[in-house]
Amino acid sequence: MDRRIRGAALACVLLATGVVTGCAADPPAESGRPAASSRSVPPTQSPRGEAGARAGVEAAYGKWGLEPLAAPPAPPHVKPVAPSAAGGRVPVISEIPTREKIVFLTFDDGAEKDPEFVTMMRELKIPFTMFLTDSAISADYGYFGKLQALGDGVQNHTLTHPNLRTLGAAAQKQEICGQQTKLKDRYGTMPRLFRPPYGNWNEDTRAAAASCGVEAIVLWRESMQIKNMQYQRGDKKLHPGDIVLAHFRGPSELKGTTMTEMTANLLRHIREQGFTVARLEDYL
Repeated sequence: MDRRIRGAALACVLLATGVVTGCAADPPAESGRPAASSRSVPPTQSPRGEAGARAGVEAAYGKWGLEPLAAPPAPPHVKPVAPSAAGGRVPVISEIPTREKIVFLTFDDGAEKDPEFVTMMRELKIPFTMFLTDSAISADYGYFGKLQALGDGVQNHTLTHPNLRTLGAAAQKQEICGQQTKLKDRYGTMPRLFRPPYGNWNEDTRAAAASCGVEAIVLWRESMQIKNMQYQRGDKKLHPGDIVLAHFRGPSELKGTTMTEMTANLLRHIREQGFTVARLEDYL
């Protein structure tokens, strides 16, 4: 018998007796399991790789009639804003300090529940943060759960959307703490961020937010209307790190425009000014 054949036979005898491992044959095709490859792909990497995934996103932009935004930079290892409730007062933030040409999208309230918006965000992979009011979302909590499943943040915008400046300290605390509890019960995590309705707040608001476990009050620098943006600065331009406000609104409030169409207009403004979108919670 050829020496190589005798060696292979001996190895299999040893395997059967449990002496050596690693020489079993690949399972046959009929077993339904693919044969092992000599070059494995890491479990976190798709076969097409990052370039292929990016190509898929860029194709999705075309479907929505948009030019692609640039891919956002990798999140910083250390967040540029580390909020703390010094003296029982949380910080109030309208932008993130950065030199990167990025902005942060936020959507408020929750009255409109456009299924096309979920599809758009899933396909374009645009990160954003939701500041939700219970009275607006309670008819369909599940809609916002779909957006949360895409990686979008769920944050606090009070129980009933009052002008907090007209309320006393105890009533403000009820509005903020009550929504903290509601959102944690519905979506599994306690919000870290809070936006006061209409952007109206006072020192009682800061104290109430701190007592409810909020880490920062988040305002904005620009707000999206239907086709155009409103700017707070005189130069009427986006700046690195700006926080942008939009709303879950539908045709009845947008003069026949859908929320998805409004968002497409918003993305066009961002791209035209050379910016892209990053995730607020990665920086704050």
